[in-house]
Amino acid sequence: MAFLTVGKENNTDIQIYYEDCGTGRPVVLIHGWPLNGGSWERQSFALLAAGYRVITYDRRGFGRSSAPSTGYDYNTLASDLSQLMEELDLKDAAIVGFSMGGGEVARYMGKYQQGRVTQCCFMSSIAPALRKDGSNPDGVDPQVFDSIKEKIDEDRFAFLQSFAKMFYNHSLLSSAHSSDGLLQNFFNVAASASYQATLFCVDAWLEDFRDDVKAIDVPTLVIHGDADKTIPLENSGSRLPAMIPGATLHIVEGGPHGLNWTHATEVNKALLGFLKSR
Repeated sequence: MAFLTVGKENNTDIQIYYEDCGTGRPVVLIHGWPLNGGSWERQSFALLAAGYRVITYDRRGFGRSSAPSTGYDYNTLASDLSQLMEELDLKDAAIVGFSMGGGEVARYMGKYQQGRVTQCCFMSSIAPALRKDGSNPDGVDPQVFDSIKEKIDEDRFAFLQSFAKMFYNHSLLSSAHSSDGLLQNFFNVAASASYQATLFCVDAWLEDFRDDVKAIDVPTLVIHGDADKTIPLENSGSRLPAMIPGATLHIVEGGPHGLNWTHATEVNKALLGFLKSR
């Protein structure tokens, strides 16, 4: 519906595409990699029907937003979110981050929060820290991400086709939850993202958000599937409640990474219940 200029590269504006629909309390939905704001369609519909104002946007490099050559680190990505929050003058807002979007939620709350946000939700999120090292033994071996970058560089389209199947646990779920059409749509959207954004965001996943999430002082919901093969529950979502006082963990039984589509009914019920609890 609209574009917000968040910076420049040379003489060209860097613009973020966003949609702002409905009235009522604002809920900002931040999409995962390598999709765009449209991936929230099942949540957007439910939230609008429940009387919320719903804001979605395309991360730089994805969807209809600009695709600059730089800015795919979380300080910049969270700054893009902050500028959108300021432009729309959002107050008493809830922000919901799916997968990579959980990084924006964490960094925004750690660096930019000035009272605009009163609830957070991490869904299939990369937070608190994915890189396994001496200080983070519960993370994921960094070689996994090196392999992803190699496959993207070699043939990102072939990689995206195989990644879609893992994203939705296609081989395990019925066609009612994970159809061939869903995989085709995933590929179409993912393939339209810029090459550099697709590649550079992988490095951003390895940023450490532990200090950011420890700064969160608003009610927080964590939604994660126990069958997530992309970002396993034990490496991410299950760790957050110990770092965020009062955070609630909702585990979706049999839920894959892309549970906001495959298990939308349960996800929407949990999210709406959380939003109404304040």
